[in-house]
Amino acid sequence: MKDELIPPTGETAPVASPGQASLPYHILVVEDDLLARQLSTSMLIDAGYEVDATQDGGIAWDALQFRKYDLVITDNRLPKMSGIELLKKLRGAGMTLPVILATGVAPKEEFPRKPSIQPDATLVKPYSLADFLETVKRVLCGAEPVVAQRAAT
Repeated sequence: MKDELIPPTGETAPVASPGQASLPYHILVVEDDLLARQLSTSMLIDAGYEVDATQDGGIAWDALQFRKYDLVITDNRLPKMSGIELLKKLRGAGMTLPVILATGVAPKEEFPRKPSIQPDATLVKPYSLADFLETVKRVLCGAEPVVAQRAAT
């Protein structure tokens, strides 16, 4: 697969919140694992969101310069630019769009030292698909930050 922004395939249904226009939210998914990226993208499209996806933090940064997104969902360990580095660049550039960090290991030690890079929510892999969609809805509605932990096994 080439290093590029991957537009979604298929139709998206509009998602509207009370008092908003009936346009879908536009979400950028940044995930280097192909299966996880495809699953996340498919779930979001099925839920009515407009989605772009990439496997690389650097390409995500470029996309954020030229397209408007309502939410970024990013893994942390990525080629060329980690999710935390992407979050730092976003905040350093004054971009306030919400970010969900979906990662195997949440870098908790980083956030107390630099609260400005705190993501709006953290999903620790593996997480349930229900937790994923609920977290997306909660963040897009402006609810309090959340951390979804691994399900007990």
